[in-house]
Amino acid sequence: MSDVATYPSLKGKTAVITGGGSGIGESLTRQFAQQGCKVGFLDIADDPSRALESALNDEGHTVQYYPCDITDTSALQTTIADIRSKFGSVGVLINNAAHDQRHAFEDITPEYWDERFAINIKHQFFAAQAVMEDMKALGGGSIINMGSTSWMIGNGGMACYTAAKSAVLGLTRSLAHDFGPFNIRVNSIAPGWIMTQRQKELWLTPEGEADIFKNQCLKRFLVPDDIARPALFLASDESAACTNQSYIVDGGWI
Repeated sequence: MSDVATYPSLKGKTAVITGGGSGIGESLTRQFAQQGCKVGFLDIADDPSRALESALNDEGHTVQYYPCDITDTSALQTTIADIRSKFGSVGVLINNAAHDQRHAFEDITPEYWDERFAINIKHQFFAAQAVMEDMKALGGGSIINMGSTSWMIGNGGMACYTAAKSAVLGLTRSLAHDFGPFNIRVNSIAPGWIMTQRQKELWLTPEGEADIFKNQCLKRFLVPDDIARPALFLASDESAACTNQSYIVDGGWI
């Protein structure tokens, strides 16, 4: 989308985006770079991430891709420190990385449960912990945790994912309370069914498409930029009084 609002307060800020190489993350990385942020993004999808890094830097933006498995907490912390060393103190953190793999209830093992929680919620806490001192030194900052409406509408076939994503709301509210005295705002965005390439290739069926047009108030597919736009607002000074909130972007699912 070429008509995205400009937020002067974002220019020059260091932004960390997890899972920033494809899907919703790619849109986040692109939109924050275009606002003038210095963007360090983490991902394990190497080819698309390197292509995105190259394309944005060729356009004159300041972006660096950092290969990182965010379930490795030590690697996550080290990578955020590397971004700080290169671009300066982190003023914006977007905890976007997640994985919505479907799984049969009967097949879930304790190991799989722990893995899903590591991918979908654990890293959000430790990334926030890793940037807190930066944001305190800056006099404030913005943390955005990506949730999901899947648990709100009672999706089945993905119990580990929905359990972890429901926890994003609780984590956001708790961190908003703890970080608020330092002018650090913590909000979450709960996307509905966003038509990334992965969703279209793996999950979208004629029946699913019919459900979208039946249940959404907006009779169109939602796209990654629909998530990037509110993220820009929540990261900017335009939302200076907004914290402890969950912003639902689902096209009005009823």
